Amino acid sequence: MAKSKSVFFCQNCGFESPKWQGKCPSCSEWNTFAEETVVKSKKGFSSERKKESLPVAINEVQSESGKRNHTGDSEADRVLGGGMVPGSLVLIAGEPGIGKSTLLLQTALKYDKANVLYVSGEESKAQIADRASRIGNLNPNCYLLTETDPDAIIEHAGNLKPDFIVIDSVQTLNASWIESSPGSISQIRESAARLMRFAKEEGVTLFLIGHITKEGNIAGPKVLEHMVDAVLLFEGDQNHVFRLLRCTKNRFGSTNELGIYRMEGSGLQIVDNPSELLLSGYADNLSGSAAAAIIEGIRPLIIEVQALVSTAVYGTPQRSATGYDVKRLNMLLAVLEKRCGFKLAGKDVFLNIAGGLKIHDPSIDLAVVAAVLSSSEDLSLPRQTCFAGEVGLSGEIRPINRIEQRIAEADKLGFKSIFISKHHQLSKSALSGKMEIHSVGHVRDMLVEMFG
Repeated sequence: MAKSKSVFFCQNCGFESPKWQGKCPSCSEWNTFAEETVVKSKKGFSSERKKESLPVAINEVQSESGKRNHTGDSEADRVLGGGMVPGSLVLIAGEPGIGKSTLLLQTALKYDKANVLYVSGEESKAQIADRASRIGNLNPNCYLLTETDPDAIIEHAGNLKPDFIVIDSVQTLNASWIESSPGSISQIRESAARLMRFAKEEGVTLFLIGHITKEGNIAGPKVLEHMVDAVLLFEGDQNHVFRLLRCTKNRFGSTNELGIYRMEGSGLQIVDNPSELLLSGYADNLSGSAAAAIIEGIRPLIIEVQALVSTAVYGTPQRSATGYDVKRLNMLLAVLEKRCGFKLAGKDVFLNIAGGLKIHDPSIDLAVVAAVLSSSEDLSLPRQTCFAGEVGLSGEIRPINRIEQRIAEADKLGFKSIFISKHHQLSKSALSGKMEIHSVGHVRDMLVEMFG
């Protein structure tokens, strides 16, 4: 007979305690414990599909690293490290309405090599079919199921034998052997564990769609992110058409890859040449605008950095950045104040990365400095010039990785010159190209060459 008990779970890390505690002993957060009633039975701890496991010498195990299934979406394949690994569990999370369900639905509709099971606990079959018809590719191998019980999902999947399964979403799963509401820590943890066992034993790729909290974290226990093989974040601004697919964890590939999509009425479209689109509004004779050569994953990009510097009206200067770290912006402003003599302490500074992108590459520092000074002095930068360099606390320009790829991307887009660190050792082919390369060692050197 099933036994019922009341336990307390930490809402931050999923730590289980028999009594309420003010401070979690696992993650040290305060006031995060919530009470849940849990019914645990033999069914919840064992699996009928469990297979006998024996120790095997590592040199006798056959590697399966080359076995990947392509999704039909080149951007998703790039972020996953080359395609779907059989038996892997992938969590994709993002803000409401950003396009998570659309992305995985159109991926399921493109995959015609074998059966695909799309499980939804939030929409009806008719609603999903309407969205699929707007995308425009009704794949007969894609099967829809509206179900929230993990056991029922496993039973249908066992009969259908799909290559991969989409669960939309993990917060709607409701295991019958746990007496708590859907979305609770115990429900998410136990349901995901049951589905993970099925995926590993049957070699099925499983995609879980997850929600985002108001703090920007993935909803549910932290153990969910540790449990899965890959965590993908689907980012973007609903006021912009671009959507970014980032990988923050990947047991089978790199975590530095980036996929770029454009949201349209017919679904998400792959952006083949993002640099060209991101620079579509880059105009001449405008101060406060600079082009930066960055690297996202293995892909070089040229993006536009916009800055606005004005006199502070309310006494306390404002510092605001969209798509860029505000703390790093404050650091660069302090460098310009201390090392270069520019008086920016009493001015408002606003920074924006065009296109709604969020950039983490430190090589954008030099373009940020150029854009800020261009706006402060109201002098426009040359249209055919771009920047690539990290700025240190003493104002030195530090070398960055894969500089020749950045130079080649800028050359391809028609740029005539680029500012880089003097510490780079370029090959003869890069030096003999059409690009005029300005090697500088300090921010002051760049200012002298740019503004005289």
